[in-house]
Amino acid sequence: MKRLTDHLIVISFDCLSALDLPILQELPHFKKFMKKAALAPQVKSIYPSVTYPCHTSIITGNYPVRHGVINNTLLQPGWLSPDWNWHRQAIKGTTVYDEVKKAGMTTAALLWPVTAKANIDYNMPEIFPNRPWQNQILVSLMNGSPFYQIDLNRRFGKLRRGIMQPELDDFVLESTVHTIKTKKPNLLLVHFTDLDSMRHYHGFSSTEATEALHRHDHRLGRITEAIEEAGISENSTLVLLGDHSALDENHALHINVLFHQHGLITVNEKGKLKDWQAYCKSCDGSAYIYVKNKNDSDTILKVKNILEELHCDEKNGIERILTGEQAASKGADPECSFMIEARKGYYFLEDFEGDYVKKITPQDIKSDKKYTMATHGYSPEKEDYSTIFMAAGKGIRSNAVIKGMHLVDEGPIFAKLLGVSLGETDGKVIEDLLDLS
Repeated sequence: MKRLTDHLIVISFDCLSALDLPILQELPHFKKFMKKAALAPQVKSIYPSVTYPCHTSIITGNYPVRHGVINNTLLQPGWLSPDWNWHRQAIKGTTVYDEVKKAGMTTAALLWPVTAKANIDYNMPEIFPNRPWQNQILVSLMNGSPFYQIDLNRRFGKLRRGIMQPELDDFVLESTVHTIKTKKPNLLLVHFTDLDSMRHYHGFSSTEATEALHRHDHRLGRITEAIEEAGISENSTLVLLGDHSALDENHALHINVLFHQHGLITVNEKGKLKDWQAYCKSCDGSAYIYVKNKNDSDTILKVKNILEELHCDEKNGIERILTGEQAASKGADPECSFMIEARKGYYFLEDFEGDYVKKITPQDIKSDKKYTMATHGYSPEKEDYSTIFMAAGKGIRSNAVIKGMHLVDEGPIFAKLLGVSLGETDGKVIEDLLDLS
């Protein structure tokens, strides 16, 4: 299969929204990039629209129901900090980086989700220590490319302050620039989370979010300079994309509190979860409802009645109830018994004690990171909830404007650019975006 480019650099700006486009068009580096770029100004995300399923859809071309990464975190009822879907083994089927590697090309990834222990030449996976005996450096080294990571940490580690932003993205930027100049990979995947963090803790349209967009503009300028300095600009393609948007909220919903009250969750004398028959697994703006025994018709009916009673009153924050089959038809987890969608202004947490609805205060956000001012995970069908895709360089048709694009179309496009195939996918190659000459 013919390759359209020699170097594909994919930059994910987590939580970049279609609503950000007017700001980006006025920022110097984005403005310069868009003068020659192809643009999809309204890209429909997936369900649930959370980071790990989104990024897996981007590099597989499939919805979560097919690729298997159906949420950020695993179903571990009662855990204060559930494990995340960090590892490549969570993905069913192939990925763009797998196929590029099979074709004998070089791959690199910096904090790209679900790449721990992936077969990537230069890999610093997004993973963090989730056990008392673990530390960040060792966990990263064990799950990625150790010598590559040691070198990056030696050069740029002083920029980091744990996972705090914007320092983490400053570290990722310098690592990206260095990787472009010294490794010149055929495929480079980079994940920046500065904007997502600012929106979570300060609100969608906050000053802090706008400042993060300005920092991303600076980062884009540094990356384009690095491509030039590496001498690969004539044979490179640069892609800038988002994975989902976000919506402001100020109330947290605790479905598990009601399940506890109805005897579907039991706790021990220390208040720890002892057993469960039904459990609400948060995807932030939406949630999966799991029944432990899917053949337990009595429990399923009990859960259905609880959810329908909540749905009757808008103040309870439930906008929509889906069956497991309906959730699967939208690309979500086929193993759930129900999936529920929060109304604007609400999102889900997994607490099983306290009040069903909690109004979030600024003090809550300061004291506990589970509380936020804006979040995602909502249905991609919500209004003003699209993201963006733009690309420029080798193999891209300058100034093409693409309408009706989906997140799952991006992987097939990347595969086409690098002359590999993902096989049959939910997404499709949008040839109007490509320069096939």
